[in-house]
Amino acid sequence: MPTDPTTPPTAPVDPRGFFGHPRGLATLFFTEMWERFSYYGMRAILILYLTATVADGGLGMDVGRAGAIYGLYTAFAYLTALPGGWIADRLIGQRRAVLVGGIVIALGHFSLAIENMACFYLGLLLIVVGTGLLKPNVSTLVGELYPEGGARRDAGFSIYYMGINTGAFIGPLVVGLLGERYDWHLGFAAAGVGMVLGLVQYVLGGRLLGSAGLKPDRPTSGASPGRGLLLGIVGVVLVVAVALALRSFGVIRLTADGLANATGVIIAAIAVLYFLFLFLSGDLDRAEKGRVGVIAIFFLAAAAFWAGFEQAGSSFNLFAERMTDLNVFGWEMPASWFQSVNSLFIIGGGAAFFAWLWVALAQRGREPSSPMKFASGLIFLGLGFLVMVAAAGFAAGGVKVSPWWLVLTYFLHTVGELCLSPVGLSTVTKLAPHRKVGQMMGVWFMGSALGNLIAGQVAGLFEAMPLPRLFGIMTAVSIGLGLLLAVLARPIRRLMGGVQ
Repeated sequence: MPTDPTTPPTAPVDPRGFFGHPRGLATLFFTEMWERFSYYGMRAILILYLTATVADGGLGMDVGRAGAIYGLYTAFAYLTALPGGWIADRLIGQRRAVLVGGIVIALGHFSLAIENMACFYLGLLLIVVGTGLLKPNVSTLVGELYPEGGARRDAGFSIYYMGINTGAFIGPLVVGLLGERYDWHLGFAAAGVGMVLGLVQYVLGGRLLGSAGLKPDRPTSGASPGRGLLLGIVGVVLVVAVALALRSFGVIRLTADGLANATGVIIAAIAVLYFLFLFLSGDLDRAEKGRVGVIAIFFLAAAAFWAGFEQAGSSFNLFAERMTDLNVFGWEMPASWFQSVNSLFIIGGGAAFFAWLWVALAQRGREPSSPMKFASGLIFLGLGFLVMVAAAGFAAGGVKVSPWWLVLTYFLHTVGELCLSPVGLSTVTKLAPHRKVGQMMGVWFMGSALGNLIAGQVAGLFEAMPLPRLFGIMTAVSIGLGLLLAVLARPIRRLMGGVQ
């Protein structure tokens, strides 16, 4: 979340000490590493636990209901970043928000470790709330370590990004092994222990952060924090009231499937109404309307991308468990271990390669425009699904397929992610009118949430639709949207008004 520009920058206690960076970066590196360890470790076994039979210690849900729960969980993990950033900015500061968020996340994982349905749903809720408090604010703290900005700040974020992927790589290996091979609840507990380790080093290393994030950045004018909080509470009450009214009239069903459908409609409706408001309010000039229109296009493209990419933790996870030969030298590998492949490709040089590639192409005047990078991301996503069409076709005969099918798919999807995800964040901040950057980043988070929600619903068709057909539809949609963006790249660039 952006900080108040009137607030003086905060300098770290020691300007050197962690690979030439502020020593506080090490504190935040390991905090985020352990948080991602817990999040991705738990996510790697979530749908497997939901669909496992009761005899095997699972909940015995059908895939449709499990997919809806998975989609709701991952979607709200993104949506809560908005109020989480606001609470830190206006009420308690980033430092406390990260600490409280980490505690709530740990409690959520330990709640999942208890074999009880009420504790299961409570655990998911706690993790969602805690993630909303921790995730956006720990990134903000990284930025505050570099009041001078510049290339050194970018390099610091690159190191921090490696911490994210290190945790995402290790988490599924540890939690997946314990959950699948020993006890699901032991896996959830391991995720909680990881978060506790992150909290311990965060508290012990807090002095290295100096004064970064200690105080909220309250606005110097406008609504008070109390009034804003009151408006937020009123808004939540109104949403709940509308949901209950719609349920009483039979418009929505308060089941996992019904809630997922209703949430998707609400997110899409809010986005559409927001963009319409911007275009019709008269607050934007013609050039700004063009750039906001581009953000709306990228919003749709990103939602479609994440709807496909997030099959990793849902339908691909089930494919690994049920239709993939997991025997390695006579030992059966946990299906959840495939969730580490994406991070392995990034840590192994994927992120560094693309950073070099864009710079090298720019020096030759051949760097693709942002629309073309988005188009490439969607096309690579579709190519990954095309691989899965072939794999599912072979598996349809009852033969378990080689794990290399999934590895190739994850490689193509990782390439797509590196084309689209970092570019999207950067482009939105450049296209948005300066006075509305915070709002536009909120809309971008909503696009990610919508994509994750749709991903769960798509995964719910795993048993209801032949897999070659399901993955074929995803192939056609992804490549089709990518080609459409490529065709429209020139008019989109004109709307961008010189922004690359």
